[in-house]
Amino acid sequence: MKFRGKVWKFGANIDTDGIIPARYLNTSDPNELAKHCMEDVDPDFPEKVKPGDIIVADRNFGCGSSREHAPLAIKAAGITCVIAKSFARIFYRNAFNTGLPIFESPELVDNVAQGEELEIDGTSGEIINLTRNKRFKANPIPPFMQELIACGGLMNYAQKKLRKD
Repeated sequence: MKFRGKVWKFGANIDTDGIIPARYLNTSDPNELAKHCMEDVDPDFPEKVKPGDIIVADRNFGCGSSREHAPLAIKAAGITCVIAKSFARIFYRNAFNTGLPIFESPELVDNVAQGEELEIDGTSGEIINLTRNKRFKANPIPPFMQELIACGGLMNYAQKKLRKD
């Protein structure tokens, strides 16, 4: 479970309306949501984000409402993972439920800039800022949650388990 990509850096308290504005919640189509991901925070984001990119944010990322649209939009935009100082608890749960890997690493957040390249090992929790050649630590993703991510989220995981049984 390794990720490598370019950083999109955001500040503190990015709420779910900042991630996917409420005016687009009339759909749950991930591809449609991706077209508007983060547009109120950074209007260039939807057009410039590339598959494999990484979001890095300050504290309390994903605060606000409990909508699953937010991690769906991020994932559909091509973001492979999100690293923040902290996450709102409901976003934390929704991210794993939708198969979006997230990591908490306050030290990394203070030592990375927009456009730098990171490599993350989700199993060990090691993060390398390849641009600055510095290493940081995050909590590794537990094996069960790795399974959720590998399946694409909780619903896919449950369907796979039911088919096996």
